[in-house]
Amino acid sequence: MKLGFIGCGNMASAILSGILKQHLISPDEVIASALHQETLDRAAATWHIHTTLDNCEAAKADIVFLAVKPQFYEQVIREIHDVVSDSQLIVSIAPAKSIATIRQWFGKDIRLIRTMPNTPAMVGEGVTAVCPSENVSTEELQKVLTLLEACGLTEVMSERLLDSVTAVSGSSPAYVFLFIEALADGAVRDGIPRAQAYRLAAQAVLGSAKMVLETGKHPGELKDMVCSPAGTTIEAVAALEEAGLRNAVLAGMKACTDRTKQMR
Repeated sequence: MKLGFIGCGNMASAILSGILKQHLISPDEVIASALHQETLDRAAATWHIHTTLDNCEAAKADIVFLAVKPQFYEQVIREIHDVVSDSQLIVSIAPAKSIATIRQWFGKDIRLIRTMPNTPAMVGEGVTAVCPSENVSTEELQKVLTLLEACGLTEVMSERLLDSVTAVSGSSPAYVFLFIEALADGAVRDGIPRAQAYRLAAQAVLGSAKMVLETGKHPGELKDMVCSPAGTTIEAVAALEEAGLRNAVLAGMKACTDRTKQMR
């Protein structure tokens, strides 16, 4: 099985790194293309993969990841559509670009798997929503899921939900980073050195998320476990609620979803 990556930025690098670390494929079976030679030189030095400035060469692989920025999708697809055959699998990682739109640009009913990953894939803790076109077989879908699971969790979802996925997981690491930064700022205000504050805040968020995933308990139940009557935590929770934490998050997610729909 040959893998092609058209685009070799952060997300492509995260996915590729996870695949190679798990030894799911050998570097000799991977080819990546990019706009700049320095990007390819860095990829070749890091992973010992084949590289090329020619997108059409990367597009000849069995599974091709389209990992360029959304605004360049149509241009790149127009460039490679003649070399892509019905036997290949195309994996899209662009928000807002629907299966119908991508197929229209290709001018054929390609086998397409639309995905929405996020940047924690860079440390093997990503989450990727996956939506296959109707002509992708169960076996083909499983091949791609296996590759993506090297970077974290995968969820097969209906395409109509992918705009919402952008808000809840695709873009949400930025919200979480803001929260970690705010926690650290509060700790610094109370006298904790900044480096220690970042470590404490980040580990608290990591551990809390792991509790949700591993216990299966509702986040509200886990919150209640920390909130002793007349204690310190319930005072903090009350202050956050008064400041509108929930509504701020909901507003941010709506703004993200609305912007995603505008990018179609």
